[in-house]
Amino acid sequence: ANVLESLGTVNFPVLIFSFIFFFLLGYYIKHYEDEVWENINKLILIESLIILVILLAKIISVFQPAYMVYLVPAAIASILITVLINTEIALVVTVFISFLTALVFSNLYIAAAAAFVGGLVGIISVSNVDQRSDLIRAGFNVSISLVIFIAGLTLMEFTNNWVELLWSVAMGVLNGIFVAILANGLLPYLENIFDLTSSVKLLELSNPSHPLLKRLLVEAPGTYHHSIIVGNLAENAADRIGADSLLTRVGAYFHDIGKLKRPYFFSDNQFGGENPHDKTSPNLSALIIKAHVKDGLEMADKYNLPRAVKDIIQQHQGTGLISFFYKQAIEKNKHGDIKESDFRYDGPKPQSREAAIIMLADITEAALRSKNFNKNNHDRIEGFVRGLVKDKLIENQLDQSNLTLSDLDTIVKSFVKVLTGIYHQRIEYPDKLLQEMKGGNNK
Repeated sequence: ANVLESLGTVNFPVLIFSFIFFFLLGYYIKHYEDEVWENINKLILIESLIILVILLAKIISVFQPAYMVYLVPAAIASILITVLINTEIALVVTVFISFLTALVFSNLYIAAAAAFVGGLVGIISVSNVDQRSDLIRAGFNVSISLVIFIAGLTLMEFTNNWVELLWSVAMGVLNGIFVAILANGLLPYLENIFDLTSSVKLLELSNPSHPLLKRLLVEAPGTYHHSIIVGNLAENAADRIGADSLLTRVGAYFHDIGKLKRPYFFSDNQFGGENPHDKTSPNLSALIIKAHVKDGLEMADKYNLPRAVKDIIQQHQGTGLISFFYKQAIEKNKHGDIKESDFRYDGPKPQSREAAIIMLADITEAALRSKNFNKNNHDRIEGFVRGLVKDKLIENQLDQSNLTLSDLDTIVKSFVKVLTGIYHQRIEYPDKLLQEMKGGNNK
């Protein structure tokens, strides 16, 4: 009864200070984190995690022993915000939570210091997370940091209460354990509830054993290899201009999954065999080609791909013209009633740098593969790639992607570097040397 009474007590000064801190946090996000401010899901996630930590702190504060202050798992918010949003906002929220925790424990500065130390170590531990086990490691790091913090605080105060010290250390260790369990357990649910994509999720999707990628390899091998090369081109370019290289690579792997529905209608998978477009009208052919975007979105829904990847699938063709069949339709039509809009993708145009990079990498790989000129010439490859990028720029396909002209120049140079490596000239071994090598292998 006493515990429930304590939880129900309203401290108006604390409430006022809490509103002030919330106002300051909102002001910071609005003026310095535009992407977060404009995303209601991210705002609700931040608020939910703050409330969760403060609620846990309030419950823990009901218990009298002073060492219970080290049990508040403030790092859970720091870690999850870092993984799901970014490091900068996680650091600001950590400071915010530290002040609120001190208010909950009657202005106890040790509570704020412990919350800040645990949160800061949690942020550092997951700044380059590669797999879910890194969340466990982050919890372990929080435990170690709190133990060191508690030991240092004890030495500063010259206390001889070893029993309380041991209890404090135990609470610090439990804190890290709770953080690891909660972070690992909540992450997949938060990703689904708030429609956010963590680097952990993206790394899992990039695994070649993913069912969709395995299907692509077996049912549409040409498209699979095209996607891998597009991924290499796009990832390197994204890294060079500071975009999300991991999202770009994963988006490239899945951008053409819609071709799985009719793989033989795409040149990637024809391998010099019969072309079914020879027996269909240009209008129908264009409709089939356009449909791979819609089909890709349906498959993405079926396999629960995250929203960020779906956006790339939907935007990677923009509103581009399917020029081959459009020209063919004009040539065959005698009445001149061909609508250009019937031969354009439905869009939208790329809304992010990552989607725009994949659009450019996609057209670059496909167009260069179809050309029969000498691909060992660096300057010729660069001129060809620059021409493709210029065409997309003139078509206004990149208007909404936030790419600058400087970014486009960097992207072209990055593409050329990768393509030069792919199409580099191989040394032709002399026949005599080949015979000697064969002879040596037979001995």
